[in-house]
Amino acid sequence: MSSITFIGAGNMARTIGTRAVAGGNTVEIMARDQSKADDLAKALGGGATTGEWGAVPAGDIVITALLYAGVVPTVAEYGDALAGKIIIDISNPFNATFDGLAHSEETSIAQEVAKIAPAGVSVFKAFNTIFRGVLEKGRPDVFFAGDNPQAKADVAAFIESLGLRPLDVGGLKMAHWLEGAGVLTVGLAGNGIGHGNFALGVDEFTD
Repeated sequence: MSSITFIGAGNMARTIGTRAVAGGNTVEIMARDQSKADDLAKALGGGATTGEWGAVPAGDIVITALLYAGVVPTVAEYGDALAGKIIIDISNPFNATFDGLAHSEETSIAQEVAKIAPAGVSVFKAFNTIFRGVLEKGRPDVFFAGDNPQAKADVAAFIESLGLRPLDVGGLKMAHWLEGAGVLTVGLAGNGIGHGNFALGVDEFTD
């Protein structure tokens, strides 16, 4: 099993953290508000612990469970404390009308993290195409993107420990298109499907 640190103590940290504990992973919570970190660790149970904001995370995999605008500044703030870690960005940089991305370039929050991350860090995009309610109750496919082959195997194993199917979409440059898929899910929820109780996935067909 994996050792996981969540930077952030909001809804997604709670949801993924619940599955992580159930899957036998070691979980640590870090938050600017220490009381929120303490409360979440207590709620998760399973030996979940808390760490001091800005300190070296105990987890080999660090999930930035933050709103998109806070991800890059937080990684910069942590600096060398993240050296050698796997960072998973789960954010969605939606524009104000939720029909496009907040950045206009062909980049992603994960790619911007990689630009400022310390040496030895492997950055991934994952979980951003799944609504929280589905992640709590269902078994959706989890698309992920990243460059390091060994770290990919570690990320895939972690996703499998959650009882979910990992689907590698390619290198980190594909994170931009995963963010676009996040916009697509919101568009479907507001239009063609009309609710958020669904997830994008892959059906395989054989002759």
